[in-house]
Amino acid sequence: MVTYVLAIIVVALVFDFINGFHDSANSIATIVGTRVLSPFAAVCWAAFFNFSALFVIKTAVAKAVASGFIDPAIVTPNVICAALLGAITWNLVTWWFGIPSSSSHALIGGLAGAGMAKAGLSALAVGHGSKWAQTLSAIAVSPLLGSLFGYLLMLVVLNLFRKASPARVDRMFRPGQLISSALLSLSHGGNDAQKTMGIIVGLLVSVAPQFAGETGWQHFLYHADARTIPLWVEVAAYTSISLGTLFGGWRIVNTMGSRITKLRPVGGFCAETGGAVVILGASQFGIPVSTTHTITGSIVGVGATQRLRAVRWGLAGRIVWAWILTIPATAVMAAIFLTILQAIHPL
Repeated sequence: MVTYVLAIIVVALVFDFINGFHDSANSIATIVGTRVLSPFAAVCWAAFFNFSALFVIKTAVAKAVASGFIDPAIVTPNVICAALLGAITWNLVTWWFGIPSSSSHALIGGLAGAGMAKAGLSALAVGHGSKWAQTLSAIAVSPLLGSLFGYLLMLVVLNLFRKASPARVDRMFRPGQLISSALLSLSHGGNDAQKTMGIIVGLLVSVAPQFAGETGWQHFLYHADARTIPLWVEVAAYTSISLGTLFGGWRIVNTMGSRITKLRPVGGFCAETGGAVVILGASQFGIPVSTTHTITGSIVGVGATQRLRAVRWGLAGRIVWAWILTIPATAVMAAIFLTILQAIHPL
């Protein structure tokens, strides 16, 4: 059991790394697309602020993932492992095709699929403390809010600087985009790394009785309270997502940074700031919002201030379809993985 639990923790941190790798485009696409920073400098900048969230953002999202989506009573190591494998598979598939899907919803879909494969519909946490209603609502609301904030910020800036030349405005907002990109990276790390923390804590709580009497090094695996997050889990999760961001997901950078709409530094500043405000607000309420959905909405909102034709709506539509399919697709994958794991060794 010790070996298996450690292996699942490693798988969770691999998911976290892939999350950073997959979602690094959320933090750096606009700043690369506007040529304020080179790709390498941008990922270093984003990784630093991903990790900095450890010292700034509370752990409300981690606690929600640990117990707010499936009934803790049916959680087993196999359920957690199957959820992670389903989410990792979906992330790699969408990364390969350059589609900015949501790692957050991939993980939640994986939890739901593995839980239902284990115990049917009763596995879903739908009572007090359930996060399903907030999270499913956020699928629609977060990109709309991101789009609204991006649009309004851009309108304000355009009106304030309507007499300045475009070149002068760009020069003024280049340093500003460093700040907005840092804020977005901070919010990204603060929301997304916590999902891995929640998964690891859910695993530890499920096996806590087996480690309660340990006095050796194995005792560090003992954790029976889903309402608290051990410091080593926080540090491990933030480190993994930061390293993933450092390696970057260049396929998605191209999609986010230039293919949805062309951005200038002023547009990048408004998109990043609008997205960060929405994500930070969601984190305060413990809602595992999709950073991908939110920043994409912000970019669309900024692009729409130029003219509606400035946004490539066909590409945006394909991205939306990927969002819709993420939870059911990962649920099916996780259910298949659970069946395989249970056949190998029921847990």
